[in-house]
Amino acid sequence: MKDVGIVGLPLSGKTTLYNALTRAGIPTGGAVGKASVAAVPVPDPRVDVLAELERSRKRVHAQVRFVDVAGLSAAGASGKGGLSAQGLGALREVDALALVLAAFGGGTEPVEAAADLSLELTVADLVSVESGAEKATKRAKAGVKGAASEAETLSRARELLESGTPLRAAGWEPEQLKLLRNFSPLTLKPALAVVNLGEDQIGEAAARAATVEEALDVPAVALPAALEAEAAELAPEESAAFLAEYGIERGGLDQVIGAAWRLLDLETFFTTGEDETRAWEVHRGATAPEAAGRIHSDLERGFIRAEVISYDDLVAAGGWDAARAKGLLHSEGKSYVVGEGDCLHIRFNV
Repeated sequence: MKDVGIVGLPLSGKTTLYNALTRAGIPTGGAVGKASVAAVPVPDPRVDVLAELERSRKRVHAQVRFVDVAGLSAAGASGKGGLSAQGLGALREVDALALVLAAFGGGTEPVEAAADLSLELTVADLVSVESGAEKATKRAKAGVKGAASEAETLSRARELLESGTPLRAAGWEPEQLKLLRNFSPLTLKPALAVVNLGEDQIGEAAARAATVEEALDVPAVALPAALEAEAAELAPEESAAFLAEYGIERGGLDQVIGAAWRLLDLETFFTTGEDETRAWEVHRGATAPEAAGRIHSDLERGFIRAEVISYDDLVAAGGWDAARAKGLLHSEGKSYVVGEGDCLHIRFNV
């Protein structure tokens, strides 16, 4: 399961967004450093279609976990809010960051807010990397093997951070990335921007997102978090109708998870049958054995072959048995690269 950390300056609406995405109902303005964590199913109508087709007794969606660190302190590097030590610890564990940028209320500028938030994250990373760079330099002077390259990498990282440049903006070799990840730097994590709109700005969502995406060079979505949080308190069918009244066709959860999936370079494959239909996430470019390992380590260890059919072909055929009878299943070995929407049946022996 992938973790997405929600981070923002005070009064940006990040906890409101968290509630909109998770239906958690967490009060805003929580205790400093306290992290709220909730896993939510990834919206995917294909799960329901396959479950109906195969008469599955159980249906399981892929899940994503959101982490909200409440209570940024009032004083920080930007003068607009800093990250607590507890909050930093929670955010360093996530796979990606959702940067919440307020656009509601007159005079609020998302790009300016992003600069302030980036400064907070950059300073937090600088404190961590500076110490590592100093230690690596001392080891290099002492002739410790490999310390010179470590010192060079960390010195470069420090220079970038001192100039206010996120580490993700620079090119790094695999060994350099491995070293940097020991420090769990926030600015090396993939990031997406969530522009928090007011009710009167809903019609501007696409334009607002495009402007922020171009300015920050990160994926961006724009949505009214307060309205989405209000809708999250309703039953799903009522929630959709409520948002539709405001002209919102695609909910915030769908938008944010879709952006996070692309950001993390993930794709979805399925297993389906009478017992269960389940969606699984896997990194794009994964082989059939790697996908099998997402289901269970024994399947990867004892992988023989995979029977494969695309979601569209399986639905068109009318189900797994019908597809088999029509010769539409193809048998693939260890080198097969799983595609988006593939339906797999793994043959293995351990």
